Amino acid sequence: MALLLKGFEVEMYTGTLNAEAVGLSDQIIRALPDFMREPDQRNVEYATPPLHDYHELLCALLMPRCQLRHYLRGLGNYTLIPGSTLATGDSNHFLRSDPENPYHDRIEQLYGTRVVTSSIHINFGIEDPEDILKASRLLRLEAPVLLALSASSPFLNGEATGLHSTRWLRFPQTPETVPLFLSHAHYIDWVESQLRLGTMFNVRHLWSSVRPNGADRPYNINRVELRISDLISNPSALLGITALIETRLLALLSGAIPDPLTASFTPQELIAITQANEQAAARDSLDAKLIDWQTGRTLSAREWAERWLVQAIPVSREQGFADYLPAVEKVLLEGNEAIRWLKQHQSGVPIPQIMKEAIVRLALEEADLRSRLCTERVAGPC
Repeated sequence: MALLLKGFEVEMYTGTLNAEAVGLSDQIIRALPDFMREPDQRNVEYATPPLHDYHELLCALLMPRCQLRHYLRGLGNYTLIPGSTLATGDSNHFLRSDPENPYHDRIEQLYGTRVVTSSIHINFGIEDPEDILKASRLLRLEAPVLLALSASSPFLNGEATGLHSTRWLRFPQTPETVPLFLSHAHYIDWVESQLRLGTMFNVRHLWSSVRPNGADRPYNINRVELRISDLISNPSALLGITALIETRLLALLSGAIPDPLTASFTPQELIAITQANEQAAARDSLDAKLIDWQTGRTLSAREWAERWLVQAIPVSREQGFADYLPAVEKVLLEGNEAIRWLKQHQSGVPIPQIMKEAIVRLALEEADLRSRLCTERVAGPC
């Protein structure tokens, strides 16, 4: 089975080398046309083109970031800050990036700075709308494992929150109740109903862990978008986790994994299980106890991901992306960013120091990947 098209939407904080987030998006989007506004000036977003090949995708991920780093240094020796919440900053006030935007008005009025987070959205291109809905069902039920792998928001406003993904429990999930879509027609009817009721401002205002997507959603869709992940700042880890997800989707589309609609649980029960799993993964990430939607048994997110890795190895070798899976093994062995940062904090390292070290580490990781793999695609210094 052919590899799926894949693309990332990447949101990142900009700021100082001391991990203080600074609102720079106005200057960035004027100078770099590939970057987009977020509601708050302290974030910027860029998107990679849809690609099949993992090496090309890695370089497409690095190239805009390299350009942005170069621009930020010239702007005042600013940098990119890893993590999915304002770890050292002030989340009590909004720095609006577009004060005239009515959509942003509604966002600020209803949610305040709960939306001032950063994350990775992972898109997988699928042709058949019914297959997109099938993939959405599977990813919705298994998204808590992906949240556990990606968690990178244990700090907010200079304090440890007691959560591994503060972002996911802080960010407004809208509408409050989103069903497991049974078909494309069900998805269309539901979105139209939400727009009539006003629970969604527009077709973009579906902020759940997973959603079908396309240029004319809900009618014409061409991909499934995974939205639950915290910012996976390390490119190798992001590619590895993406590869792991793709093996699940390929197995689903080939019939090796059953459609969740055939599970022994009802769709309503599956949603209840998923909501509980999301809460657990946000609290404890890889150590969270989750309920398996196929068996009803409880296992840790780490065990669930390890099981996926074993199943993924033959497919990854056959499809030529096995080299990316060791990055997932490293996350399982050493911990995600939240786990590693919390260990440092518990040993007495102050949060600003932790984040300063993370900034340096990320820049070095990107530079290493670029020099080894993407020199022909990324021109100029990073």
